[in-house]
Amino acid sequence: MGQTSQTIHATTIVLGEAGILIRGESGTGKSALARQLIAAAGARQLFARLVADDRSRIEQRHGRLLARGVEAFAGLIEIRGIGLVRKEAEPAAVVRLIIDLSTTSPERMPHPEDLSDDLCGVALPRLRASAGAADLLDIVLARAACGHAPVAFMVRA
Repeated sequence: MGQTSQTIHATTIVLGEAGILIRGESGTGKSALARQLIAAAGARQLFARLVADDRSRIEQRHGRLLARGVEAFAGLIEIRGIGLVRKEAEPAAVVRLIIDLSTTSPERMPHPEDLSDDLCGVALPRLRASAGAADLLDIVLARAACGHAPVAFMVRA
């Protein structure tokens, strides 16, 4: 991996052609959101697959952010109360969106600097949402169906 690679506490999925990096503290629902997005995308005939659960290795390649799973946990995802289960997984994805989950509601009107984040020198759109936010699946899936990563949305529970 390149000089700018690092392992972060995040779950990554690929939805259509877009990698989605889901960050948040333990218990905010990163794995649950990933499973919900994958299932909902499948129901809508969209390609979706797990890349990494809980630990994502990220690096900048040719100006894009690439996310991979950590080898020890490849193809595994947590279901709270059950443990780790095997799931089909892609080896890598080009990240086009960061979702930051929180147990608190995001600000109603975000500051422009809150709408993006820089990882490994790559600026990416960022969506801040409350864990379990009702509209989050629809927003992410609608934009993915159009081939665009959602930007400038703040989603509340």
